[in-house]
Amino acid sequence: MKKALAITILFLITGQLFAQKTKLNSEKMNTSKKHYTFQLSDKVTRQKVSFKNRYGITLSGDLYFPKDIGNQKLSALAIGGPFGAVKQQSSGLYANQMAERGFMALAFDPSYTGESGGEPRNLASPEINTEDFSAAVDFLGLQKNVDRNKIGIIGICGFGGFALNATAIDKRVKAVATTSLYDMTRVMSKGYNDSVTPEQRTKTLEALGEQRWKDAEAGKPADGPRNLPEALKGDEPQFVKEYFDYYRTPRGFQVNSVNSNGAWPATNPISFMNMPILSYVKEIAPRPMLLIAGEKAHSRYFSEDIFKVAGEPKELIIIPNAVHVDLYDKVDVIPFDTLGRFFKDNLK
Repeated sequence: MKKALAITILFLITGQLFAQKTKLNSEKMNTSKKHYTFQLSDKVTRQKVSFKNRYGITLSGDLYFPKDIGNQKLSALAIGGPFGAVKQQSSGLYANQMAERGFMALAFDPSYTGESGGEPRNLASPEINTEDFSAAVDFLGLQKNVDRNKIGIIGICGFGGFALNATAIDKRVKAVATTSLYDMTRVMSKGYNDSVTPEQRTKTLEALGEQRWKDAEAGKPADGPRNLPEALKGDEPQFVKEYFDYYRTPRGFQVNSVNSNGAWPATNPISFMNMPILSYVKEIAPRPMLLIAGEKAHSRYFSEDIFKVAGEPKELIIIPNAVHVDLYDKVDVIPFDTLGRFFKDNLK
């Protein structure tokens, strides 16, 4: 039973479980590419922006800032995630909330996804997605209303791991916070709770190698199956049901989101399988770190494990009764005032 569960979980994270090809049920969904899953605050201005990362990929972002800021120099935040989401979802909501609290906040689409550039589409990379955060810092530091010595990062879900990775290497980042943290390299290489056996890992790598032959013969990478199904069968793991409740319902659906409406390339896991991103997390210190996770989140152990190895100053907040996706969009659950105080205290 345990072995079967481990295989199921590995298939889920490498995108191999939901093989059915189904049409999007658009009757209840807002399928406009311009759709935001939250309301813009009447205290905040949102401005569409673009900037390039070190690889020459043009990233699309939304810059949020308080209205009537005049010539003020603000502290700034680069905000990314969740993994497979776009800026009209959680990262934009976070940016909107933090702008209400006096910050310049940039939510961006990662390379290869959403409105950002990069080919092939809907690709992820531990190195390039880490670089996306540093490119966002570049952009923020050039804004006339930003104090470039007061820049922090918020990473949500899988981009929590990339946020920590970027902070470790980029000393311009003065403070970092994560919510519902995932280490995508750990989960893709080892499965949830490190449950994948060496034999299972070998089989996955063999299958990925075979897929590379097919892609080479075709001259282009093949898409994997859709990340989430059109409808649930009822026997999926609870965390899949929770993802579905966000990405595949009007609550969080966005047509540009890979998780809402797309698929990763079949070979997407390759670079994650042997390139751990958090080897140098101790080098974040003495810059402060805030980790926030739900009490009932299947991903909680990622935050707890990082907290154990990180240097001081650090803080771990467990939100009572919250599951992983509650920290995507539930403004009465996400401790935005705590995030505001954390960055106001540490970006100075």
